[in-house]
Amino acid sequence: METQSLIALIIFLFTYAMIISEQIHRTTIAMLGGLLMVGFGILDQKQAVQYIDFNTIGLLVGMMILVGITAQTGVFEFIAVWSAQKVKGSPIKILIALSLFTALASAFLDNVTTVLLVVPVTFSITYQLKVPPIPFLLSEIFASNIGGTATMIGDPPNLMIGSAVKELTFLSFIDNLALINFVILIVTVLILAFIYRKKLKTTNELKDHLLAKSAHMELQDQVLLRKCLFIISLTLLGFFIHQLLHVETATIALIGAFLLLLLTGDKYLVHALEKVEWTTLFFFIGLFVIVGGLVETGLIEALAKKAIRLTGGELTSSTFLVLWMSALISAFVDNIPFVATMIPLIKEMGHLGIQNLDPLWWSLSLGACLGGNGTLIGASANLVVAGLAAKNGYHISFMKFLVVGFPLMIISILISSIYIYFRYLL
Repeated sequence: METQSLIALIIFLFTYAMIISEQIHRTTIAMLGGLLMVGFGILDQKQAVQYIDFNTIGLLVGMMILVGITAQTGVFEFIAVWSAQKVKGSPIKILIALSLFTALASAFLDNVTTVLLVVPVTFSITYQLKVPPIPFLLSEIFASNIGGTATMIGDPPNLMIGSAVKELTFLSFIDNLALINFVILIVTVLILAFIYRKKLKTTNELKDHLLAKSAHMELQDQVLLRKCLFIISLTLLGFFIHQLLHVETATIALIGAFLLLLLTGDKYLVHALEKVEWTTLFFFIGLFVIVGGLVETGLIEALAKKAIRLTGGELTSSTFLVLWMSALISAFVDNIPFVATMIPLIKEMGHLGIQNLDPLWWSLSLGACLGGNGTLIGASANLVVAGLAAKNGYHISFMKFLVVGFPLMIISILISSIYIYFRYLL
């Protein structure tokens, strides 16, 4: 291994070890790791900036501003009371309902957008029922990543695969991935409901108090609410048609955010910027640069090529290798550069004699997207929810997430393996 690759690997391993140990705040250590990549010449400053996914950063900022202003209207409290009343105030039923909603929304919206909308509702419900919010937040994280796997626009890896392989249409993603992800979602949510069943209990008095409330009384500013709903509707429409408009989702989110600030006036500007999770944004920036160092030195590509050589190009073993390798790597490394590396490798396998590449494409999608549930740093939505939780006084540690998330991710990949074998390989 050449010196630059070795230094990049050491920086990567040291950074992740410190993140796991939680001795230093993860934002501080991620930024330091990214800066060391530049300081040791693995990347120059221009390359480091190019590896930062400003679409993710811009999307986060835009949606955080939109949600921050909308929260002032009391609409999240309204949704919380209304939805809780529909299931008679049962915490377990609320957890299941919010998870199903999160998964459905994530299939058609960006996962981060979905959790930014759902998490404030979750805190409002759990506060009123005096139940711990962590089980709800974990369930919503897993649901967002599973739901995002079901469609071509739900998760960036799917969008990349769909763009690179023209015969894989929007409908073919739904046909091949929607049903299996629905099964995985149900299994995941039921396991979580079972694990946390003793914590998801409230008193009859708190239930009665919640059921006696008028949901409409929670709405505090109807004029502001109408402005927020109008701009959010335009923003969501923009997300649906952004490919037709040839405009990135970050641009749409930021346009929506600043249009709302224009409509609501200067008094909300400072408040909106205070609601932006700056620690989460800088954590992302650091991680993007660290992973960029691994890509630039060829470590990710070398790992993928070595793994493919092990199978000798045989379809069944190659399919399962892609599925499991994608899941395990995506649990620790941003799946976007990994998928970008794997797409040409899978195409090359087609040139080397594999006739039917479909099992490989669906394995790459399932592994890369579902792998994000394995660790706290596996997907953007995980980190955003952890940031929001911290702001509300609840700490989701790396190890606490790993103990629940990694086994659930393994179960989801086992289910995916059975599905892929019987549908494509038998």
